Amino acid sequence: MDASITTRLSQRAVITTAIVDVVAVVVFVAIGRRNHDEGTAISGVLSVAAPFLIALIASWVGLRTWNEPFTRRSWAATWAITVVVGLLLRRLVFDRGIATPFIIVATITLGVLLALGRLLSRKLTAKIS
Repeated sequence: MDASITTRLSQRAVITTAIVDVVAVVVFVAIGRRNHDEGTAISGVLSVAAPFLIALIASWVGLRTWNEPFTRRSWAATWAITVVVGLLLRRLVFDRGIATPFIIVATITLGVLLALGRLLSRKLTAKIS
């Protein structure tokens, strides 16, 4: 197989996985805002998602997720960093609450959504190649 084709497929897998991870965080926030009658306007969703999106980006950069986007280790580390750093940013920088039930829901929901997203991304990438 031509090296440029392999590189292009790898880039496609990374881009797809990154987009799916971002969508997982946004879906988590949108569902939470809807369940708490806060509305689903994009500006509101993005302002609440911001600390988790920043944490997600930090995890991708710190872990170099683009090298191994589909490993369990990559998913687990991305999940842990997104939750922990996202909660810290939410509390310390964005001055928003982090009650214990929210911590539990955020941890479980982001874990499930990121895992499902990675599976979806892997299948989408496999179909394209």
